[in-house]
Amino acid sequence: MRHRSMVGTVKICSWNVNGLRATIKAGHLQAWLDTSQPDVVGFQEAKATPEQVPDEPWTALGYRSWWHPAQRAGYSGSILLSKEEPLAVRLGLGLEQFDIEGRVIQADFPQYTVISAYFPNAGRGVERMEYKLDFYAAFLEHVNGLRARGQNVVFMGDLNVAHNEIDLARPEEAMKGTGFLPEERAWITRFIDAGYVDTFRALNPDARDAYSYWDAWRDRRARNIGWRIDYVMVNGEFMPRVKQAFIQPEVMGSDHCPVGIELES
Repeated sequence: MRHRSMVGTVKICSWNVNGLRATIKAGHLQAWLDTSQPDVVGFQEAKATPEQVPDEPWTALGYRSWWHPAQRAGYSGSILLSKEEPLAVRLGLGLEQFDIEGRVIQADFPQYTVISAYFPNAGRGVERMEYKLDFYAAFLEHVNGLRARGQNVVFMGDLNVAHNEIDLARPEEAMKGTGFLPEERAWITRFIDAGYVDTFRALNPDARDAYSYWDAWRDRRARNIGWRIDYVMVNGEFMPRVKQAFIQPEVMGSDHCPVGIELES
């Protein structure tokens, strides 16, 4: 399905590709970039370094790229593509415990800052829960600092939590593991209380069965037994510029699908 920008808009997208090399090898990334044509896109869970991936799939379409790979091989990592040259690009939050995992890329543009972020997964148990919640706190402090300096903020990515029951197919089942625990969900509420807007839910308040991630177990994607854990959020003052917020479940190539917004330029 082709999803073109409206006239006079900027399209900003996010996609957890869960392995950039495999997504490129199968042709999914190239096909999506060619048809969707986002102006800025952040990929999470790249699981690769620039030396391991050909850049032709995006340079041929006029994109520049910035990488933030994890120190650990084949793990985490981010890449940001943009057609417009940013004023500045920053890798990480400036905190080593998070930055060694390659989770954050920030690009400053004249009217707003875009941040692609891969929030930690707490795992099947809760062994990484403290790390995950510490990341939420550090990230909120960072974006609040940007707003305090008068910047509009668009942050997007795999936040690794569904906020409310409407955001996943099987809430009771989800409560047995991580990703829907009260202490995780509370952080999405904290972002909203701090003045950030979940763009998709704001513009599609009653949308059900609108998911961005499906566990590969028992072919759950085909049955749309999913979770909405990928978000694009903006500060409230900037929300009037957001004309569309969308999810692209028809796009294959990962256990996640792209999400995005269209801004009035």
